[in-house]
Amino acid sequence: MPKWSKLILGILLAPVCVAGATTLQAVANAAGDVLNVWVPFLCGCGCWMVVFLFLPQSTWLYVLGHELTHVVWSWGFGGKLKKFSASSRGGYVVVTKSNSLVALAPYFFPIYAMIVVLVFAPMNAFWPQPKLVPVFHLLLGVAYAFHVTWTWETVRTDQSDITSQGYVFSAVIILLGNLLILVFGIALLAGKPDGMEVATTWGNEIGRSYVWIWKQLTALIQ
Repeated sequence: MPKWSKLILGILLAPVCVAGATTLQAVANAAGDVLNVWVPFLCGCGCWMVVFLFLPQSTWLYVLGHELTHVVWSWGFGGKLKKFSASSRGGYVVVTKSNSLVALAPYFFPIYAMIVVLVFAPMNAFWPQPKLVPVFHLLLGVAYAFHVTWTWETVRTDQSDITSQGYVFSAVIILLGNLLILVFGIALLAGKPDGMEVATTWGNEIGRSYVWIWKQLTALIQ
């Protein structure tokens, strides 16, 4: 897909991001369970911020996760890994199949947070320990804050992943991807609202966003 078409697509998808932000607020308000979810999660975020601001940078760990995310998403589209390199100075992967989502995945897919979920979910299914639930959300907070801080640091530099896709398209896809993870992730972890209700809310907000834009455009034309 040429860059000019990605630019148009990015502009057209921008209202979906606005609708996602509104949906995120609604889901966060409905989720509840402050003691077991939000308090430990925010404590985890705070712990990571202290580490990030005052301790030596974990560059290698971020680069490793970044490149692994490219690989995982390439696998998801049927690709294969041919070369892999990750160090504190940077990294790269060579895969047999790539696209815009594979290129931008590290900026919206929190791989370490997903690893925390994949470790905890089967353990909780076969050996449920209610006392470990706050610990899980604490670690999830650390992992997600890691993703947010390093994504922010990375997008401020000249990244070929982003420049190859175009800035507007990349910004919209990255924002939309993060909103999808947050909206459905929060609903899943908190147990409410259910996925269908979340999708319906987001769909309604998308409709309102486009209707508002259409009304503004028609008012300008008249």
